Amino acid sequence: MSDNAIILGAIAGAFGVRGEVRLKSFCADPADIARYTPLTASGGQIFARVTITGQTTGALVARIDGIATPEQANALKGQTLSADRARLPDLPDDEYYHADLIGLTVLDPGGTALGRVSAVLNHGAGDLLEVQRPGDGSVLIPFTRAIVPTVDLAQGRIVADPPEGLL
Repeated sequence: MSDNAIILGAIAGAFGVRGEVRLKSFCADPADIARYTPLTASGGQIFARVTITGQTTGALVARIDGIATPEQANALKGQTLSADRARLPDLPDDEYYHADLIGLTVLDPGGTALGRVSAVLNHGAGDLLEVQRPGDGSVLIPFTRAIVPTVDLAQGRIVADPPEGLL
């Protein structure tokens, strides 16, 4: 995937018998994923059109051009869908695409390096930064303004003040 691609969703498998897919959208408004076509699957396919046809538990139901059978839909299961960054809206100053945070150095308020962001996770209660610590595994830090007061994309760093005992 290029540096200009942002992952917007993932295909969770087939839905029904007409080739529709269960689609997990990572967009703030889940249905917006269809607005950012063409989407590129992690397997290399390019989908010029995605039509949201409904909703199911934890996912959207969508028809993707070129996918007409449940077998074709299931073959895409687990693949991510990305769009070119230029097609996405600019974000306000205090919002970030997860892709922009991965790889940033994490420092404590005193300037001591805590590690690097290896992933941004969300298990339903809010975003977590997975910080890979040098030689010490990884730690999850809540991505809140109180704990992460500074994100400096230009300098490639985040300042985090994790709760006592987390590290």
